[in-house]
Amino acid sequence: MMFEPKEPQKKLKYEELRIYTDEELNNYTEEELKEFKCKHPIPDVEDLEKGPWPSFVADAKREALHRRKLPDDRLLIGKYVVEDTLGQLQLSFDHGETHWKHGGIVGVFGYGGGVIGRYSDVPEKFPDIAHFHTLRVNQPASKFYDTEYLRTLCDLWEFRGSGMFNFHGSTGDIIFLGTTTEQLEPVFYELTHVLQQDLGGSGSNLRTPSCCVGKARCEWSCIDTQDMCYELTHYYQDELHRPAFPYKFKFKFDGCPNCCVASIARADMSFIGTWKDDIRIDQEAVQAYINGEIPPNGGAFKGRDWGKFDIYKEVINLSPTKCMWMEDGKL
Repeated sequence: MMFEPKEPQKKLKYEELRIYTDEELNNYTEEELKEFKCKHPIPDVEDLEKGPWPSFVADAKREALHRRKLPDDRLLIGKYVVEDTLGQLQLSFDHGETHWKHGGIVGVFGYGGGVIGRYSDVPEKFPDIAHFHTLRVNQPASKFYDTEYLRTLCDLWEFRGSGMFNFHGSTGDIIFLGTTTEQLEPVFYELTHVLQQDLGGSGSNLRTPSCCVGKARCEWSCIDTQDMCYELTHYYQDELHRPAFPYKFKFKFDGCPNCCVASIARADMSFIGTWKDDIRIDQEAVQAYINGEIPPNGGAFKGRDWGKFDIYKEVINLSPTKCMWMEDGKL
């Protein structure tokens, strides 16, 4: 049976929901970005921009410049929230300790999870992050989005939050980084009533279930991970939103033993699809693999001479259950 959502899903139209004009979203030039200086000295933080890899600092500077150039009435929290975040990070490097303090409970009405309260312990230095609460947003199964949804989400968080996200760590969830206590209920209302998106889990509760791409895109999936994830997310709403456990608990759904959502490493209860029929072996492909006609590891090691491919050393002997062997030249 095909996966079907329990409730009708409305199609979001960004042009009807957008908060910012194209001119406001593209309000700086690359030349201005090169000249941009954070309001706080951040030498160690800027070191993280060096090297071959993309840097969150470079992205944060783009957001900081963008916010600096927006009119005050186009933002509902402090204009310098990103710059104050970078400044406090530099102070943490200087002191060798965090300057986020924990204590006090914030949330939205009726929920005990989904919001992580965070405050700066040096608000006099960084007033725009005196409150810097995080919201966890329950991601759709397999994390499928269209651009209409993502742009609407970005506008909402630009307007009522810092504009900074984490999109899916190991746990799942869209992470909204940094807003004030006064904005929590309005953000929650917009998410649930307009975007049809709920908060995820935090604290000692059932954390947001997550799944791999499953049958939607993967030929290896042996179970319908999306259906299972969706069903259990709905069934355990109370456990997800109202912490009642002594510690957190996680479900994750992998369509096959490749474990792309890391259910073994990251979940308390792992659901892993397995093949239940006779194992199917393409003997012609096996021989092509042995003879070098098909490059091992998808050609990942082709830049060096690793010697002749050894199916015992590189495949058969690595099986933890010793389920394979060669017999009369066949696997």
